[in-house]
Amino acid sequence: MPLDLDSLSIRLSHRPIVWVEETDSTMHDAAHLASMGCASGTVVGANAQTAGHGRLGRKWLSVPGAGLYFSVVLRLSLPSEHLPVVTLATGLAAAEGITAASGLAVDLRWPNDVLAGGRKVCGILIEQHQSALICGIGINVDHAEFPPELEPIATSLFLAGARSVNKEDLLVAVLESLDRHIVLLAEKGPEPVLALFAQASSYVSGRSVVVDQEDAQIRGITDGLDPSGFLWVRQQDGVRKLILAGGVRPG
Repeated sequence: MPLDLDSLSIRLSHRPIVWVEETDSTMHDAAHLASMGCASGTVVGANAQTAGHGRLGRKWLSVPGAGLYFSVVLRLSLPSEHLPVVTLATGLAAAEGITAASGLAVDLRWPNDVLAGGRKVCGILIEQHQSALICGIGINVDHAEFPPELEPIATSLFLAGARSVNKEDLLVAVLESLDRHIVLLAEKGPEPVLALFAQASSYVSGRSVVVDQEDAQIRGITDGLDPSGFLWVRQQDGVRKLILAGGVRPG
């Protein structure tokens, strides 16, 4: 069901909203608006993307009308060492919004993949553009199937058991949760956000994982987050390795 933009504008009257039928990437559109000086909190969304992308250069499947594809421009006055925590805060917001709108219990895989039944239902990409952060969020809502190469690792709210999820309610829930977590980070620092993420994620501690990096593969047991939100992994030889980036999967 298409979004009711009139209703959305009333419910989110405090922030600019730009919504189009189709674009190559809402990340690109949001970055353009950011370069033009748009306000913090500006939302750019589309019913379909022709070149949606995610972390590590991966393509994000954006089936027309089936998902919720949007990006948010954030202009934050945060110490540079706190900026990585925005990634975790965005993951928390997406997870909370999905549960609020669909009733599904979800999991968080570091740094910000949202999982339903162990499969990815929401992907998040955050990039810095000049003085702004662009937070791209893609949620699989009504997808009834996926290509064979994605079927083992991807799902949708529909396939996970949530029927007739209202995309407008979902978008509002995610944005409201994002606002709360950004304010929490700004006012209280990283600690409460890290604690909330650790509570919401089965991947933060005691999980056997494989971390795929450009030039290495790391295996071990997750051992908590450092103060900047990076992931500790204790390898088989007992040495703790701090994971700054990479694809984390069950080991």
